[in-house]
Amino acid sequence: MRHDLTDLRLFLNVGETLNLTRAAERTFLSLPAASARIKHMEEAFKARLLVRMATGVALTPVGEVLLKHANAVFRQLECLNADLQPYASGVKGKLRLLANTTATNSFLADALSTFLAENPDVDVELEEKISGDIVIAVRAGAGDLGLVAGNIDVSGLDVTPLFRDELTVVTALDHPLAGHDTVQFLDLLDTYQFVGIHPNSAIQTFLEDIASGLGKRVCQRVHVGSFEAVCRMVEAGAGIAIVPRACAARYSRFDRLRVIRLEDSWAMRDRLLCRQRGRDLPRFAESFIEHVQRAAAG
Repeated sequence: MRHDLTDLRLFLNVGETLNLTRAAERTFLSLPAASARIKHMEEAFKARLLVRMATGVALTPVGEVLLKHANAVFRQLECLNADLQPYASGVKGKLRLLANTTATNSFLADALSTFLAENPDVDVELEEKISGDIVIAVRAGAGDLGLVAGNIDVSGLDVTPLFRDELTVVTALDHPLAGHDTVQFLDLLDTYQFVGIHPNSAIQTFLEDIASGLGKRVCQRVHVGSFEAVCRMVEAGAGIAIVPRACAARYSRFDRLRVIRLEDSWAMRDRLLCRQRGRDLPRFAESFIEHVQRAAAG
């Protein structure tokens, strides 16, 4: 084996930055030393790995293959460190979890808190994204696990179904809609003002996209920071909102809020846990998957 981990780490950094100078700095090498390592790898493989340009570098097809295998090597090292963790002191495992707004504001909060309490040697890096971006990130290896809605293309990933959730309309008890059992999203857009969670959240982006596809826009009166705050604003008469039924049940008082079913097919959404197909994960990650499955079943 003519290449060491420093070579592979350097190439990972080149792939992330597409700039040899910044990659050298990240790898704690001088620029000449980094250039020499790249040259030695190219000589060993008898192929160019990079194309030098005025603005940086680009990976050749051979370089793309090397980057893929370098990523795999470091993922295996993460698994190695995690599996040896019980025999060491002061070493922590780290799980990169991507989830959409509904998951982070509903069952996942409780599931995470209990998992972290039971596993003090594991840290979880949670990032909120829309489901489509989560799938892209997991495919690229930028996240270990992703929690997504079931209407997203998850081809090429290993998928574990968790549960089915429903988006519902919530109103104050004295609102004109409160007497309805069901409504259609389209009928709400030209007539009512909405309370929503922060504009860049996954669910808000999803609803804006649905409205745009109907040639409409959501008349957003106010944005707040959580589903609990959304429910409180609706109770106070600030507008109506669309929230997952689980969140409406969790954050509202039954005698202060009316929950109305949406007739639109997209309102029923499966919740899926996805990972790279065939990818080995550390033992604590597998334990987290089992923990989330139990929480979702509950």
